[in-house]
Amino acid sequence: MAFLSHLINGVSLGSIYAIIALGYTMVYGIAKMLNFAHGDVIMVGSYVSFFAVAYWHMPPILGLPLAMIVCTVLGVVIERLAYKPLRRAASLAVLITAIGVSYFLQNAAQLLWTSNPKVFTSIVENTNFPLFDGSISISLIAIVTVAANIVIMAVLTWFTGNAKIGKAMRACSEDKGAAQLMGINVDFTVSVTFAIGAALAAVAGVLLCSMYPMLTPTTGAMPGIKAFTAAVFGGIGSIPGAMLGGICLGVIEILGKAYISTQLSDAIVFAVLIIILLVKPTGLLGRRIQEKV
Repeated sequence: MAFLSHLINGVSLGSIYAIIALGYTMVYGIAKMLNFAHGDVIMVGSYVSFFAVAYWHMPPILGLPLAMIVCTVLGVVIERLAYKPLRRAASLAVLITAIGVSYFLQNAAQLLWTSNPKVFTSIVENTNFPLFDGSISISLIAIVTVAANIVIMAVLTWFTGNAKIGKAMRACSEDKGAAQLMGINVDFTVSVTFAIGAALAAVAGVLLCSMYPMLTPTTGAMPGIKAFTAAVFGGIGSIPGAMLGGICLGVIEILGKAYISTQLSDAIVFAVLIIILLVKPTGLLGRRIQEKV
């Protein structure tokens, strides 16, 4: 029963990683950019929800849409100011810029809100449901997190396959030059992609802090790195791969803490990633792209 309890915790934590990874994989799949500031957008969304509840006395559930709106605007602003001028620059320049944006957001949060930890109010009641005659239990926030992950993955899969802007995203992912010749506004499409990724970051941040209710300016740093690992693990650029990679990562982390070592759990996660990439360099569901020369 203890193993099943750990498995439930791993799936719920992995679902948060999966939602963050979906934002990573959307941006990389369409814009071919590694947005390492994504984890800090998570932190901003969590702070918006926290202040909405603690200072503006809004119901906790209403803090989520407000956080999504703020993070969506922030995502578009970051893309326009930091990444759009580097659209044709070398990938190293974009990577350094992303790291700079990440540190800027963290330090701005420390100046605005201090480094003191804040206790986050969960968006749902702290309720546990007993299973197997009460031998184990599952929390309501874990159920909400897993359900949100499934719904988001399904909606994004439908969106990219059927909606007009979703098809434009797929076209930009394949060939931006050809997509522009076909009348697609590439700049607008990339901005929409960043907006969706930032909104997903807000959802992930609120769910993460609802599950682990301590909020600091560095809250999103490690989950952001692990979610990027999950995106690579599942096959970056693949929406189902991001979900699968996130859940696998969460399960590995929780089982590693439970049965091996709490100090080595992060090392175990990254070691498993290295092994997977040695066996399958494109990730679990990634596809190899043939380059013509």
